[in-house]
Amino acid sequence: MPNFPPLSLYIHIPWCVQKCPYCDFNAHVLKGKVPPKEYIDHLLADLDHDLLLVSYRTINTLFIGGGTPSLLSVSTVQSLLNGIRRRLPLAPDAEITMEANPGTVETDRFLGYQLAGINRISIGVQSFETEKLARLGRIHDADEAKRTARLAMSLNLRSVNLDLMHGLMNQSLAGALDDLNKAIALTPPHLSWYQLTIEPKTLFSSRPPVLPDDDALWNIHKQGDALLKAAGYCQYEISSYARPGFQCRHNLNYWRFGDYLGIGCGAHGKLTQPDGTILRTRKTRHPRSYMQGNYLDKRYSVVPAELSFEYFMNRFRLLEAAPRAEFTTLTGLTEDTVRPALERALAENYITENASHWQVTKKGQLFLNSLLEFFI
Repeated sequence: MPNFPPLSLYIHIPWCVQKCPYCDFNAHVLKGKVPPKEYIDHLLADLDHDLLLVSYRTINTLFIGGGTPSLLSVSTVQSLLNGIRRRLPLAPDAEITMEANPGTVETDRFLGYQLAGINRISIGVQSFETEKLARLGRIHDADEAKRTARLAMSLNLRSVNLDLMHGLMNQSLAGALDDLNKAIALTPPHLSWYQLTIEPKTLFSSRPPVLPDDDALWNIHKQGDALLKAAGYCQYEISSYARPGFQCRHNLNYWRFGDYLGIGCGAHGKLTQPDGTILRTRKTRHPRSYMQGNYLDKRYSVVPAELSFEYFMNRFRLLEAAPRAEFTTLTGLTEDTVRPALERALAENYITENASHWQVTKKGQLFLNSLLEFFI
């Protein structure tokens, strides 16, 4: 019997008011009203199918993402959380996050989400410059972004996160830092500050915008990082900053190679089984097919040759040191299987190593893809 890692639950809500041109998530433009009860019924049926895979283990974190989950009514969210609680035990201190977009929430709705059990809200601000927001396809303006953030902060939730992009179309250093200063002024406990990248199969990939060059991006990152740290935020992952004690527990579980059950359109899962094997699951992407009861798209065991890459792909995103013993505990592989790759990473100064831990260096953070190639 393995020593199971912590277990998280991810719920995917696939609808948005409109599809942003940079978005490669499984999001579908809403046509008409959200069919809330029907979709919630299918989510819970999907969960029923997977209960044996998690042996009724306790859920430590729950994340409702999308799409735009804040399109759902309070009663719909309440029904969903009640249904989950009837099926799986939630830890007494479980972190329960819901994504929300400015322009889709009202005061009463946020209060209702909190009463239903949501204790952490992640708000997709992206920018406080209205012109940039329009170019990004966002439906809110700068004032709505501030209002929504202030509303969430007023609820005294466990935590609030603001998503903010940098490296936007024709964005100057001054513009990027102004955005960041406006986010910091709202005093969120957590900030996800990440660079706009052009992903395949998005509108931006077919019509690429003009983005800052590498030197400009480096200056934005360097000065923005200093600004965040001066304001009391600690970087704990490549794009994640938090005040002490406010790191996102759900995402930490992903990066520490914990287990997670994925429910809903296109959701992915990683589940350790009693015999020590690790299952990957992927759910049907399109809502139409999903709501016909076709929940599972793919389920397979991760072969040993891929486990080491998956482990380090997640673990080396974190700035904290990785316990060497954890590699064997979570993958079932011995360190000898990855020793040649580790030696190459050490020789390139991508990582350091002592008797108990591996630590990604600053160079390793900057060239993470090159580091991970050693483990493929």
